[in-house]
Amino acid sequence: SAVVSVSQVPVAEGKSVQQTVEILTRKLEVLGAEKQGTFCVDCETYHTAASTIGSQGQTGKLMYVMHNSEYPLSCFALFENGPCLIADANFDILMVKLKGFFQNAKANKIESRGTRYQYCDFLVKVGTVTMGPSARGISVEVEYCPCVIANDCWNLLMEFMQSFMGNHTPGIPSVFGTKHDSIYSPADTMVQYMELFNKIRKQQQVPVAGIR
Repeated sequence: SAVVSVSQVPVAEGKSVQQTVEILTRKLEVLGAEKQGTFCVDCETYHTAASTIGSQGQTGKLMYVMHNSEYPLSCFALFENGPCLIADANFDILMVKLKGFFQNAKANKIESRGTRYQYCDFLVKVGTVTMGPSARGISVEVEYCPCVIANDCWNLLMEFMQSFMGNHTPGIPSVFGTKHDSIYSPADTMVQYMELFNKIRKQQQVPVAGIR
């Protein structure tokens, strides 16, 4: 799998999520990027059922079950700060059978969908991140197709991202830190989406200052 950066772009001042997405995609089109279909990445949250936790007051673990339209035959199961398992698409059926152990926090389903663009050796996906009915943020995934070693091409990736993301160009993804010179994998992309989705969820949970 080629090396990928996934990051969040803030909504432009005075603009909606949708308008900001349009600004970004227009910049890509001006560069000469061509539309290549659509994409979707989704994520459901499961927490370990109370019955399995025991009486020691342990907290339940969260597990994220994710899909990516680039890998239609795979399903990704990620644990917070833990491993990422890649299973086949039947994994979803298994999760239904395991509902005594893992419960789906349905309200937490989050997804990003949008348009894919090809520009030279780069594949760019600009997505609208939605939770329930509302748009909550913007994701930008940039893939550098010829390269499989993260450290070899980060500078190139960053230079290209600056051409349309400007000062919202992200820093090096944390998953790269552990990779060094090893081969980049699809699981690394899913970990980046999980981190992005969790960040967007937390931004929604900021309490409104009430009357003391």
